[in-house]
Amino acid sequence: MVKEPRPGRVKTRLGRDIGMTAAAWWFRHQTQSLLRRIEDPRWQTVLAVSPDREGLSSRIWPAHLPRWAQGRGNLGDRMARMLACAPGPACVIGADIPGITSRHIAQAFAALGDHDAVFGPAPDGGYWLIGLKHPRRPPPAFFANVRWSTEHALSDTKATLPNHRIAHVATLQDVDTLRDLPMTRR
Repeated sequence: MVKEPRPGRVKTRLGRDIGMTAAAWWFRHQTQSLLRRIEDPRWQTVLAVSPDREGLSSRIWPAHLPRWAQGRGNLGDRMARMLACAPGPACVIGADIPGITSRHIAQAFAALGDHDAVFGPAPDGGYWLIGLKHPRRPPPAFFANVRWSTEHALSDTKATLPNHRIAHVATLQDVDTLRDLPMTRR
């Protein structure tokens, strides 16, 4: 899931620390690096873009990758929409996690072999990846009442998946503020 890297529209918490232009620049280059690391013939990589009009036509992202409009709503609404578009097991990742590799994605898909859902936790209580074995058949309250951008996001989301077998893959750091940037250099 990516946003058009425009100052003041992306990574605004980081932008308050380093400036909006610098934060947009960081996100653009981080996303380009991420895409190079995760493209793999074992799965189809799709860009879920926002805003819908600009992101679909943007020349910033690689032209060979399909683009799906995220649409309206909160993060859960948009992620559910992207998962439901997938024809089979699917994973959604954030673009602001410098540590993601194709190995992490492969582990998530492997976990879906005998689990209904998989999460890649973040140290702050959120998550960098969610995957579903049957994304076109989510539970009725999927993503309901999730407190986004809080330490409760992962536990709240897991609570919307009752009776699902849930796996976890590696815990990876996302970048929200200046304090998170040194974590990317380890």
